[in-house]
Amino acid sequence: MNLDFTDASSLATIDRQIGEISRNITPAQYEIIRQVVYCTADLEYQSLLKFSPGALAKGAAALTAVTPIIVDVPEIQVSIVPKLQKTFTNPVYCCATTSGNVAKDRSRASQGLEILGRKYPQSMFVIGQDQTSLLTLIDLLKNKIIDPSLTVVTPPMFIDLETKQKLKNFDIPFIFIDGQKGGANIAATVINSLISLAWRAKQRSY
Repeated sequence: MNLDFTDASSLATIDRQIGEISRNITPAQYEIIRQVVYCTADLEYQSLLKFSPGALAKGAAALTAVTPIIVDVPEIQVSIVPKLQKTFTNPVYCCATTSGNVAKDRSRASQGLEILGRKYPQSMFVIGQDQTSLLTLIDLLKNKIIDPSLTVVTPPMFIDLETKQKLKNFDIPFIFIDGQKGGANIAATVINSLISLAWRAKQRSY
């Protein structure tokens, strides 16, 4: 990772302030949290970001296998594609730009998620902004239509906060924000950080 002085100083400050949690998480989880805090300038994310056991290892394996990545909004797609093009070259499909005609009770992203989920059921699913896409994701999981390689869920939620918690009911690898905060930029940061970690690990294995 190429860092200028300001970046390095900022990360050093973050390290001093979140160092206490490093005893309870893996180094890879720490790096993801560190990058999210750096992206948002919000230390609260150190306690809000949750990982299922083995989620990052399974996500890294999915990247190595060039598994498709399905994202809810274009902001995530345009953020992660440049890094993927230089590393694992996974295809990235955007739910919000997939569906043409949208049903009255659906968002474009949620309808696109159902289409793409049925087509690529073992993808990495990244829901960063659209709340209705999260509800669709839960329905697809309930009906066993999808079997994600990794699920990243970070949409801001002002109501129905327990919806994110429902991910724990499924035997899938997941990363999610446990609280109201969130956004597409956080999902993109999580995926980009995971790509960097997985790529470095792959390079060391040669």
